[in-house]
Amino acid sequence: MHSAWTNCGTRVGLNISDCGLRFGSTKLGAAAILGALTLAVLSALLLIGARPAQAQTETVLYNFAGSPDGSYPDVRPTAHNGNLYGTTFLGGLGGNGTVFELSPIGSGGWNETVIYTFTGGVDGANPSYSNLIFDSQGNLYGTASFGGANGLGVVFELSPAGTSWTETVVHAFAGIDGAYPINGLIMDTAGNLFGRTWQGGSAGDGTVFELSPSGSGWTEQVIDNFNSKDLGNLGLAMDAAGNIFGVSDRHVFELSPNGNGGWSSTEIHYFVGNATGIPAFDSAGNLYFAAGGRQIYELIHGKRGWSGRILYAFKGGTDGSDPLGGVVLDAAGNVYGTTFTGGGACGGYNKHGCGTVFELIAPVGKGNYVEKVLWRFNDSDGVEPINSLLLDSAGNLYGTTIGGGSSGNGVVFEITP
Repeated sequence: MHSAWTNCGTRVGLNISDCGLRFGSTKLGAAAILGALTLAVLSALLLIGARPAQAQTETVLYNFAGSPDGSYPDVRPTAHNGNLYGTTFLGGLGGNGTVFELSPIGSGGWNETVIYTFTGGVDGANPSYSNLIFDSQGNLYGTASFGGANGLGVVFELSPAGTSWTETVVHAFAGIDGAYPINGLIMDTAGNLFGRTWQGGSAGDGTVFELSPSGSGWTEQVIDNFNSKDLGNLGLAMDAAGNIFGVSDRHVFELSPNGNGGWSSTEIHYFVGNATGIPAFDSAGNLYFAAGGRQIYELIHGKRGWSGRILYAFKGGTDGSDPLGGVVLDAAGNVYGTTFTGGGACGGYNKHGCGTVFELIAPVGKGNYVEKVLWRFNDSDGVEPINSLLLDSAGNLYGTTIGGGSSGNGVVFEITP
């Protein structure tokens, strides 16, 4: 089943409710896939002042043009063999999104190659927050939220074939097993893939699924069904023991193998406010994520279970607002992430600010985390980072913005300390 975008501007961050996908007679507003994480807090944003000076350096590695390279890159970049990989939700030759590769060219610049363009047919369409992963053979896996044999999205594999890549649909969703996969995949040590769907399943409110290699194909099973209170729209994380964690609206859940080929689901924390992004672990097994629209939250794993605390609450001004993506941690326990808006004056783009890259500096002893804004976007260098960051061994951070840049179609950026 094919789709057509309606009323889409290039800066959909502020017009997201006007941008929708139609499937037959049913319209799925982009708010259902893109804007659910953004609109709840935008009305509460404060007026922002001028941009202070910054010590870090931001470099735009690539400006998207829309066609044929793609637009609206809403992913965290994935590193492999010195290159960066990601997806765009829109753009490409048919407007159904792309998979791209950025390769360093030696002179300090980067070359972009579109390694796959989605047609909107059985191969899939519009990968949404589809962070990519590689297996040990160099094959690349991701999700496309729409398209496929049933029009309900796919899990895809891209395999290198000489200088090109070949796409294979690993699984096409049918509804009862989930619909509209979102936020990419994780892989365990046995090569099984896990992910989430936005809708479908036994209650119609999304699933957590597992895909296991089986001969020359894959076998899918639903390991959890969400209900209306869960709102399964976000990514997953796996700890060293193979347990899966995720956040859903006001819930943090854990899925653990039950020893009989199935999984047991446990709610480990409940709080007031929306949880967003992909959870991240520190070396002690504590869990970090964004919550409440303006908070970075930690769940501490103790002998009596899990307890939570707020690491930082954004004020909505020059410090940033709406941390919608996940976070990453360095070896010292410092926390890095992005805010969708806030940060200061934004080149005339909007009064709320173009977003920030931030660091929460870990305390020594029992002190509090201190926020440091590493970068404030100004539209020309990107606007509205909506996903988490990639941190390399040298302390450089890589990310994307869904808009801004030279053509207004988003950028891939690097923050150098």
